[in-house]
This record gives sequence, C-alpha cells and structure tokens, in this order.
Amino acid sequence: MTADVEMKEVQALSNSVSSGAVPSTLQHLKEIASLIETGAQAKEVRRIVRAVRLTMMLRRKLKVPVVSAFLGHVLTPGSEAFAKLSSYLPKDDEHDMDVDTAASAVHAPAKHSIPELEIYCYLLVLIFLIDQKRYDEAKACSSASISRLRNMNRRTVDVLAARLYFYYSFAYELTNSLAEIRGTLLSLHRMATLRHDELGQETLLNLLLRNYLHYNLYDQAEKLRSKAPRFEAHSNQQFCRYLFYLGKIRTIQLEYTDAKESLLQAARKAPVAARGFRIQCNKWAVIVRLLLGEIPERTVFMQKGMKKALTPYFELTNAVRIGDLELFRTVADKFSGTFSSDRTQNLIVRLRHNVIRTGLRNISISYSRISLADVARKLRLDSENPVADAESIVSKAIRDGAIDATIDHANGWMVSKETGDVYSTNEPQIAFNSRVAFCLNMHNEAVRALRFPPNSSREKESEEKRRERQQQEQELAKHIAEEDDDDF
Repeated sequence: MTADVEMKEVQALSNSVSSGAVPSTLQHLKEIASLIETGAQAKEVRRIVRAVRLTMMLRRKLKVPVVSAFLGHVLTPGSEAFAKLSSYLPKDDEHDMDVDTAASAVHAPAKHSIPELEIYCYLLVLIFLIDQKRYDEAKACSSASISRLRNMNRRTVDVLAARLYFYYSFAYELTNSLAEIRGTLLSLHRMATLRHDELGQETLLNLLLRNYLHYNLYDQAEKLRSKAPRFEAHSNQQFCRYLFYLGKIRTIQLEYTDAKESLLQAARKAPVAARGFRIQCNKWAVIVRLLLGEIPERTVFMQKGMKKALTPYFELTNAVRIGDLELFRTVADKFSGTFSSDRTQNLIVRLRHNVIRTGLRNISISYSRISLADVARKLRLDSENPVADAESIVSKAIRDGAIDATIDHANGWMVSKETGDVYSTNEPQIAFNSRVAFCLNMHNEAVRALRFPPNSSREKESEEKRRERQQQEQELAKHIAEEDDDDF
C-alpha cells in the first residue's frame, strides 16, 4: 500500500515538472520541498535523491524573485539561515515574478524548516549563484553551507551534502583557489568516514584527487587513494570520475596497462550526455595505447560529437603508426597549445621513442638487410653521429624484443631474421583470454546492477501497474540523462 501511494506521488510530481504547463517554477520548488520533507520524515533517501534530480531540471528557470520567494516559504523569515541566504542573492529584478508566484509567496504561511530543507536551500542558492557567474558570492555561500553541515549527522542529509561538497569545490575551482580548501576537504573526508557516509566519502575522495592532480601532485594523490577506504560504488558518476583520475595517476607512474583499463572503463561507463568527460577519457586513452605500442582504431576518432576535439590526437596517431619522426615533430609543434591545455605534453615527449621503434619495426619487416646509415636516414635522426645512434637504437630494440634481427658490426648492416608464424605462439591465446575476461567482468557487473520492484515476491503486478511503472521509469531515465550533462 505504501509503495503504491509513493509511486503515485512521485509520478504526479514528475508529470508536473515535465509537462511545463500552468504551474510556475516556484510551485515546482514547493512540490520538491514537500518531497524532501516526506523523505526526511519517512527516512527514505531515494525520495531526496529524486528531489535533487528534479531540481537540476529547473536550474535554468531559476530567477532572483523565485528563489527569494521560495526561501520565504521554506525558512522562517527571521531565522539566521534566511537572512544569510537572502544576503547572497542580487537585489535586482524584483518585479519580474509572475502574479501567481507573488500571490503564493504572500499567502503561504512560514513553516518551521527541518535540517534537510535548510541544506536544500543552501544547495539551491549555490547552484543559482554559479549559474549566474557570481563566483565570489558562491564561494561565501558554499563556505557557510559547509560550516552548517559540520553540525549535522543525519543519513537523510548525506545526498544533499554530497552535492554541496561538489559545488563547494567547483566554486573555488572557478576562482583558481583550489589549494585553499584542501585541508577542509581532508577534514570533511575524515568526518564522513567516521559517520559512515559512504556517498560523501566517494565524492570527497574524487574532489581531493582532482585537487591534487590540478597542481600535478601525483604522488600525494596516489598515497591518499591507496590509503582511503574502498567500498561498492554508490554513484555511477563518482565511480567514472574515480576511474579517470586513477587512469591519469597510473599513466604518470608508467603503469600503462592498468591506466588503459581504467580510462577505457571510465569512457564506457560515462553517460552519453557527458560528452566533455568522454572526450577527456578518450584523449588520455589514445596516448596510453600509443605508449603501449598499440594503434587505436579509426572509429575511436570518428565518434559522434568528438571528431573535432580528437583531430590532434588522430594526426598524432597517424605519425606514430607510420613511424615518421619528422611528421611527429610537425604534429607536436602544430598542436602544442592543445596538448598543453590537455596536460598531455609530457606524454607526447615520451612518444618519440615509440615513433622511432615503430619506424625501425617497419624497416625490419621491409628489408632483409640494410645498412645502419640507411636506417639513420630513414628514421631521420638529426644528431651529430647518426650512424652510432642508429646502432644503439637497433641494439636496444633487439634486446627488448621489438624486432627480430642481428647487427653485422664489421659491415655496418642490420640483418632481419625470417618472420615466423604468429599463430604458432601464445599471442592469440593471450588476446582471446583478455577478451573473454572482459566479457565475464561486464556480465558480473550487469548482474550486480540488477534492480527488482519491492513487491515482486508478494503480489503479481497487474497490466495497468506495469504500464504505469514503465512510463515512470522512462521519465526518470530522461531526467537522469539531462542531469548527467550537468554533473560532468
């Protein structure tokens, strides 16, 4: 019975928000506040989660009079929270509110707000200030909200607190002052750990990793990551971010295999709407695969909405594939600004050795015997003694197993051995095993992500209820897809 009532309430709220007809933005906010209040009283966190998702749909419709009227409706006008939040709002556009909005603000009696609603008001004002590009006021509001959060230890606040942590860090990042809040984030992470707030721990760990990586403090980031408690992910967005940061750390530490796995998994798990995040994942994944000696497929660079952003990396991949050192230098100089802004310039420098090795492998396949002087000329080595450099490069490639050849020092030749049958080695078995392991891992994750209706074991679902549930799930999926674009 309770589940049916809840489904009708949420469906009515979802329909009212999505229809965009008569009800005003203030009326939608009041319904969201009612949903939060019901969830707090019943201690149902999923109601508060849904309220936050619905808020993200309304963020572009927020205006100063609407936010101010909502604060007057939810908070007690004489309270400290009301006075503080009202001071952050700009004092213009007071006359732009609809007639029904103003009337509802006048006639609505003030309530005694619960802590969840107070924190929600902080979150709403903070989002509004960031969208209006009032970053100084957003910093002050976020700091005040964090001070208020420290005194609350309620599980129903955890979802709202996680969002506040994110926007708190985002406000300081927009003003290039992330270093100021590192100590605060560490103390908040410790507090979340003591309170067993796993969603807060997840969010704060990612914010701390982002903080360290912003200043290239990869060692500190790895020390924190290795010592922080790990548990099953509660948020897909936070898990994707964690995998991305882990991939960047592993790349800098030369652990390319682990880095590739983390980056590709982050790109696959990220929502389709999070295009910017997926572009960053693919950029780093392309570099890591090139450092591993792999050549990414052309389809990676032709994904919808990513072609223009991945063009520099496509030309770089082409230079590495050919093994042309001169073309590689040209591409690196041409897109140096892009690589610097993406923070991949140091990784591009590492690729020079791979370009030389690829060119040498192509020469080894094409010629059964070739002089070292010709090798130096084809590789376009511009050193003082190119023949000696070519000899050392060939020797190192032979020792590492990159090419199957010998050096005739007396005549100055590189003699390639006959190419064997790759299917007589273990390479096909290794490749097949990695693909099977990937498919099994994906299947296990899909099984763990299964969700079942709460009353499936007690009563059989009718056809009408099934249609209502499917319609509600489709609307919720649409809301989540729109929200994911903001999250990333």
